[in-house]
Amino acid sequence: MDITANTALLGGLSPEQFMRHHWQKQPLLVRQALPGVVPPVDRRQLVALAADEDVESRLVTAFDGRWVLKQGPTPKLPPFSKPGWTLLVQGLEQHSGAARQLLDQFRFGPEARLDDLMISYASDGGGVGPHFDSYDVFLIQVAGRRRWRIGAQKDAVMREDVPLKIIANFKHEQEFVLEAGDMLYLPPGWAHDGVAVGGDCMTCSVGFRAPWRAELAQDLLQRLMDDEDEPRANRMYADPKQEATVNPGLIPTALQNFARDAAERALSEPRALERALGEALTEPKPRVFFEPGEPLSEGMGVHLDRRSRMLYDADHVFINGESYRASGKDFRLMRQLADSRELAAREVAGLSEGALDLLAQWCDDGWVQAL
Repeated sequence: MDITANTALLGGLSPEQFMRHHWQKQPLLVRQALPGVVPPVDRRQLVALAADEDVESRLVTAFDGRWVLKQGPTPKLPPFSKPGWTLLVQGLEQHSGAARQLLDQFRFGPEARLDDLMISYASDGGGVGPHFDSYDVFLIQVAGRRRWRIGAQKDAVMREDVPLKIIANFKHEQEFVLEAGDMLYLPPGWAHDGVAVGGDCMTCSVGFRAPWRAELAQDLLQRLMDDEDEPRANRMYADPKQEATVNPGLIPTALQNFARDAAERALSEPRALERALGEALTEPKPRVFFEPGEPLSEGMGVHLDRRSRMLYDADHVFINGESYRASGKDFRLMRQLADSRELAAREVAGLSEGALDLLAQWCDDGWVQAL
């Protein structure tokens, strides 16, 4: 992707200009960002996804003014002709190649931040109420029409009488009706309310994840301490020289030192934190499963399975929660696989025997697909 080239997707801006002027700063409405767009799945496929227990979905209804949220699977949806309901299917790129292709158009930002593609099917008048997200989102209208009202609301008060995070005092500053092919970008924290108008509609949401500091620290420290092969391997506190005490409520200094040493050891290994971070960022979501793939043979190229996450840093290659060290030409080609999500046959042929064995294992595991 040429990040300096102007693109219709971003309203004539280049990815470079968009990231500089809009990313995490201000909304952007783009008419016909994707002219002629086709929904990545149809209604029949949505019905099947909603009923699948391996698919993350939610059904939101607002019949007679009463909000109800039901977690999937949902074997039977309300009649499509009945107004006021919405089906949300998360991680659609895990189940649809077309959804993966749509998601890939937004890889002008770091893959480490790119989360997933959600599709929202709404019957006439359907929506999920005024709310805000804590992450960047691109809202792409892929069928029908949806009215969006947005505002940079700082005094939002959430309703306590409904099972969704709905803003009670929603105030909007702008209003748009999006038709198929239109797109709206919203930075984190912008209040918005989208409602299907003039019939049913489908909207795809490309979300970018942003980890909370405390949760990320907890995950990384757990990963660092779980590696029993490292010198910081787990061991139990022992105090054979502990004396009787008249202050049983006082935490022993030796125990405090033991705790401090445990935390310091977790961070003492060179590049250990970077390794743990890459593993955490590529860890598949709980409902992601891979099927064994076609064996890798001579003369074949490869591409990442649509469910695979692959990243790299200065020393490691990461894929689906695993980390590997690489160097030289192997490292260059593995970085290319992460960036472009594919390698041509001639590039695969340039890998060392060890790297080819690893790639073959990834094919067997279904992480990579042979071409």
